[in-house]
Amino acid sequence: MKNFLLLFVLTLGMWLLLVGNLAMAEVQTGVLVALLVSALTVKNSQLLDNLKLTPMAFWSFLLYLIVFLKALVIANFDMARRVLSRRIPLQPNLVEITTSIQSDLGKLILANSITLTPGTMSVDVRRNRLLVHWIDCPETLSAEQMTQQIAGDFEKHILGFVK
Repeated sequence: MKNFLLLFVLTLGMWLLLVGNLAMAEVQTGVLVALLVSALTVKNSQLLDNLKLTPMAFWSFLLYLIVFLKALVIANFDMARRVLSRRIPLQPNLVEITTSIQSDLGKLILANSITLTPGTMSVDVRRNRLLVHWIDCPETLSAEQMTQQIAGDFEKHILGFVK
């Protein structure tokens, strides 16, 4: 039942964001669509079992969004600077980072957070390791320092709302 309600709320929220208004007809249609989608997919939603549904988890999620948006803005300006400079300073490399996140959902969120931030892209996830393409990898960093720079802030907040 918890997964059904969570799917319903997420689907309805996505519907309302996509239609862009709260007209009664849109809300009613969204409720029907969310009910249908939730009923059809609830059996395959084990991934959602790993979400924490507590007030602290909600705050962790909000902090994660703030950290992610900040990293997104900084990375976009960094990439714009690189593209607009006469000499594009790049040292691309594939680096392996280690995560303490155990759940598949948490690893999925972490890998997507890394990929959505310009300059890094998750290539592979195996057990507690992520293979990341980093567009400008300083040669002097240790594996722990690379992990901290790429995923440290994301991971800390993801662990607050994912088991």
